[in-house]
Amino acid sequence: MSKGITSRKENYSEWYNDLVLKGGLADYSAVRGCMVIKPYGYTLWENMRDVLDRMFKETGHVNAYFPLFVPKSLFEAEEKNAEGFAKECAIVTHYRLKADPENPGKLMVDPEAKLEEELVVRPTSEAIIWNTYKKWIQSYRDLPLLINQWANVVRWEMRTRLFLRTAEFLWQEGHTAHATKQEAIIEAEKMLEVYADFVENFMAVPVIKGIKSPNERFAGAEETYCIEALMQDGKALQAGTSHFLGQNFAKAFDVKFVNKENTEEFVWATSWGVSTRLIGALIMVHSDDEGLILPPRIAPHQVVIIPLPGKTEEDNARLNAKVKELLSDFKTAGIRVLLDDDDMKRPGFKFAEHELKGIPVRVVIGMRDLQNNVAEVARRDTKVKASLSLDNFSESISTLLEEIQLNMYDKAKTFRETNITKADSFEAFQKSLDEQPGFILAHWDGTAETEDKIKELTKATIRCIPLNNEQEEGKCILTGNPSSQRVLFARAY
Repeated sequence: MSKGITSRKENYSEWYNDLVLKGGLADYSAVRGCMVIKPYGYTLWENMRDVLDRMFKETGHVNAYFPLFVPKSLFEAEEKNAEGFAKECAIVTHYRLKADPENPGKLMVDPEAKLEEELVVRPTSEAIIWNTYKKWIQSYRDLPLLINQWANVVRWEMRTRLFLRTAEFLWQEGHTAHATKQEAIIEAEKMLEVYADFVENFMAVPVIKGIKSPNERFAGAEETYCIEALMQDGKALQAGTSHFLGQNFAKAFDVKFVNKENTEEFVWATSWGVSTRLIGALIMVHSDDEGLILPPRIAPHQVVIIPLPGKTEEDNARLNAKVKELLSDFKTAGIRVLLDDDDMKRPGFKFAEHELKGIPVRVVIGMRDLQNNVAEVARRDTKVKASLSLDNFSESISTLLEEIQLNMYDKAKTFRETNITKADSFEAFQKSLDEQPGFILAHWDGTAETEDKIKELTKATIRCIPLNNEQEEGKCILTGNPSSQRVLFARAY
């Protein structure tokens, strides 16, 4: 099987696209900027979604669903939020088509079917949700309100890229209401920890937790918490955000409650979300020039079994019986297993195909293996092969899957740690960006003007101000003005 994958060194962008397309994760759509998520990619998203959904519910959240369409007047209610998303909005103005009298067989917008009020296709749901919360919240007894929704959103991006930036994407968005400022801050920080836990322990991607600079905050937020991950090309990717919204949306939508002292006040809010761009992060952190490498805890298939047919029907009957036993044992052990017994494909083709798809463990078993009570086991992460005894085989594979999960995380963390540098001058900063792309810790004077100028000159942005950041007196790399701490810069997706 010729994979036809562009190497990372040759063209990182093409390598990424090759893995998405040839790995069976997604395809381009007839709609500009949108993608079709194929079954293999959607199963991966379902596995990620199911873990996150469980984590949300364990922290007291419940799921609901809100409309895709937002009346324009509601969208405009919180000015900063509306302004922040205005350029990415898709708008519905009419509700009917009719036959075009000048072009038989064609349809046209019916000019008489214009909506009384234009509808924004949600780029985010704060407006429609907070308008609803106004009806649901009257007393402190109604708080906290902890709601999440799994949905799609539309942000009309001009430059799109599969999973990383598409006009429509899937995500979850949590929207919570609280009686006090402190409760809301605790909620925002708690959900950041949930995201970090998921990304590190299930995706095997190390992250740096921090807060965004005022320039990079979510539109309408008072504080944005984030997790930042480093890709193999040295660029950063924002892997999740959690926002403390203060009382901005409560005031915009007049959401008040009567507190225990029988006084009316505005509620405090948060929102938080991750999206299918996490699949992009997964690809770029772990994969290689042979294809995808998927962490076992969320891989669609954790193991593939490839039997090698014998010479006689009797041999094949014995082999099939053993394979059936192994399948049963794996399923009992909770291992997601795929059987590839397609006799129309050669073993080498199958090996390459499953390597491309990133299945963590490949098990090959033929008659000689059966006679020796072993199977050949190959790891996708290291490509190491070994013969393992068929005794307690499912337990051995379970242990191996955990080893692979931890190894993938350790490898990614080592890469990140070796690609974090410190820069004490603008010249050193530029040199690091050009010669050793990655995270750069550097002093910044705290002004939006300096931040904008650094971005203009280098295309690098402040990814975050790390939580629990070391306080260190220094001078801004651009202006020389005093600084009390380093912040994390990088070029980013």
